Amino acid sequence: MQLRSVDLNMLVALDVLLEERNVSRAAERLLIGQSAMSSTLARLRALFDDPLLVREGRVFTTTTFADSLVAPLQEALAILESMLSGGDTFDPAVDARTFSIIASDYVALVILRPLLEKLHTIAPNVQLNVKPIEPDFLEQVARRQADLLITPRELLPTRVNLIVEPLFTDRYVFVMDAANAAAGRTLDAELFHSLPYLVTTQGGMPTMVESRLDDLGVRRNVEMVAQSFVMAPFLLPGTQMITVMQERLTRLIMDGPSFSVHPSPFDLGTITEAMVWAPRQTNDAGLEWLRGQLRELAGTI
Repeated sequence: MQLRSVDLNMLVALDVLLEERNVSRAAERLLIGQSAMSSTLARLRALFDDPLLVREGRVFTTTTFADSLVAPLQEALAILESMLSGGDTFDPAVDARTFSIIASDYVALVILRPLLEKLHTIAPNVQLNVKPIEPDFLEQVARRQADLLITPRELLPTRVNLIVEPLFTDRYVFVMDAANAAAGRTLDAELFHSLPYLVTTQGGMPTMVESRLDDLGVRRNVEMVAQSFVMAPFLLPGTQMITVMQERLTRLIMDGPSFSVHPSPFDLGTITEAMVWAPRQTNDAGLEWLRGQLRELAGTI
């Protein structure tokens, strides 16, 4: 096979097909008809002498060979896009741009709020669109439906065709109302089991700390479920409930005598929040600037 005999537009189509694993959705993304996309898939199959996508029940899955193409294909397209963009630059002082970031409310308060404070001065025309974490958050990043994801590295698959860069670490602490009858006692497993527990979910999904408590076999006396870590402190006053939160978040919104904060009596380990982005966005000048700002802020918190 010689490169000059290959239509490079087919490689763009292949990239989208491998991301979507669906001919109709791939066609929609590339703004072409489904029949044209089916024809392109047939040409790609002939080109690589591999089915690439095979039907399993009602859905398509990628072949082993197709999986092996994902990383080098994304790298090659990123290089081509970088070449074609030529002198692409980003000047935060004057350029207008909206960056979309998938992040939890915890991340939004701990690092994105300080970033917003800086943007007012250094990048007055830059806006942030913070998107909630949903079950398909990795697919959204891979499809470049979001510029950046900030999530615990521990939640990511062992192998992911995305760029992952650690930002900062945190740990879990247990919190209750300072007027709670147990507030003055040392928190151990026995005391924890006796207290009503406030569970926190993330967009309806279990949080990493709940999974770790499950792995340790820690029994919880669940009394209430909150939809976010930021909501939890507003539900504790006047109750006997205890909950678990990130230590950095408690410092931001629970500073003062109203709450009693305790070290974890269980080995919950640490949290490593990481930036995640699609390889093809590595050389985007604006996104390089944004990631640099987050690195700088992470070093100060």
